[in-house]
Amino acid sequence: MTPSRLPARSALAAAIALLMVGSAMAADASLPPADLREPINSVGSGAPSVLNLPQMGEPADAAMSPQQEAAIGASVMAELYQYDYVVDDLEIAEYLSNLGYRLVAAAPQKPPKVDVFMVADPRINAFALPGGHMGFNAGLLIASRNESELAGVMGHELTHVIQRHVARSQADQGGVGTFATWAAVLAAIIAGSADPNIVLAALAVGQGSLYQKQVNFTRANELEADRIGIQIMADAGFDPEGMADFFQRLEQQSRLYGTGMPEILQTHPVNTTRIAEARERAVAIEAGKPRKVVDSVDYSLMKARTRVLAADSASEAVEIFAAELKNRDTPENRYGLAFALSGTGNYKQAIVALKPTLEAYPRQATVMLLMAQMQLGAGQNADALALFDKTFRMYPAYAPAILRYAQALIETGKPDDARQILLASEQSYGTRLETYRLLSQAARDAGNNGEASYEMANYLYYRGDYGGALAQLDAGLRIESLPPNQRARMAARRAEVREALPRNFNPYERPDRRR
Repeated sequence: MTPSRLPARSALAAAIALLMVGSAMAADASLPPADLREPINSVGSGAPSVLNLPQMGEPADAAMSPQQEAAIGASVMAELYQYDYVVDDLEIAEYLSNLGYRLVAAAPQKPPKVDVFMVADPRINAFALPGGHMGFNAGLLIASRNESELAGVMGHELTHVIQRHVARSQADQGGVGTFATWAAVLAAIIAGSADPNIVLAALAVGQGSLYQKQVNFTRANELEADRIGIQIMADAGFDPEGMADFFQRLEQQSRLYGTGMPEILQTHPVNTTRIAEARERAVAIEAGKPRKVVDSVDYSLMKARTRVLAADSASEAVEIFAAELKNRDTPENRYGLAFALSGTGNYKQAIVALKPTLEAYPRQATVMLLMAQMQLGAGQNADALALFDKTFRMYPAYAPAILRYAQALIETGKPDDARQILLASEQSYGTRLETYRLLSQAARDAGNNGEASYEMANYLYYRGDYGGALAQLDAGLRIESLPPNQRARMAARRAEVREALPRNFNPYERPDRRR
């Protein structure tokens, strides 16, 4: 197991940052006039005076339907996947998703879908896309000092999703015509993503035409996201001061950045007045009794894991964590060192480094899985499979335990056992893209090339690579020995995939869009 580095994606990062909810980069950091600001006197009771919740059948639906929001979100996510901009790390993805689910459970309204993912970018930022997708830069998790700060930012972005700020902004700006602008801008990103000048020029045209109306609505969106988001995080059991703490620290640091201001302050402009209002809300919620919130173990471990991935190399991460371990012998530093060592192939040293943490937390799934992976890397297959099996049985609903175990079974020559685990695990099958890739690998190793093509097509399809999916299905259909039932299933799937592509699309003339 080798940790993959976080690639630099400056041009695409700029494009996505500008495609954020509210187009906040066009707005300055000041607050709207007093008559536009929401009162906060009743937040402490859990009932803000004006929630401004979207209603069924409101103008937002005419401007951008939920189906259109989903289509835009899916298109952007496909681009993110194409450029390896989404961090495909099972443990980090599961941690962020669980944190998101915890906040959704405490929210006054439940969105139809929430997809939380980490962005492979060491800069500090977060954003909400149409269709319920919420991205959090790796740099954001690293910069946070506690779990409540991270939950504060997530609560803010979740509010953008719940309140349908994208659709509501389109209704405010003219409806269908504005949606067409969004589509045109997105098309320009897809067509010219290899050329930053094309991307930024297209975005400037699309956003400049809507500048004046966006400024005021963006300020209102941000205030509403603050106000409702802070209540959500508090109701979920986090310290409501976390949101204000994080933004205040970034605002103070921004004075030292000059033109290198963190992206989160460009896309989420703040000032001292806005921070003060967030603190006032936090005090009202707690009624003068600040709560003591203890961070989860997973928070510190996933922060360490992210730091390893964000390092320029595994060797650099080893040096960083080895130095920190000398000063502070903590579980997260040992976990980080072990994960970094595994990236250099030093599995035996990694096992030694992680052993005290496993002894301190013998039932911590993330620690157990890392130890098992390192044992596998060190050639201790029997011990590794036993620990994978133990973790899976202890946490049968934990997707990383399911998927890591399946991968280990494939690597040790047991593809049929891996397939049985994957198909029997509802928590991963159909909900984690990695499941389809592993099913394809298991089928290939078992000699079932038709099934392998079918599952790889599913994997690529759900990542938004319809052309790649079509090519896989065509390859499967060319297998002469393919049983009739598999051929019929594959042909039906091909028809579905082909429907998502232009009529003149040729999967064998796909340009290389990676940089």
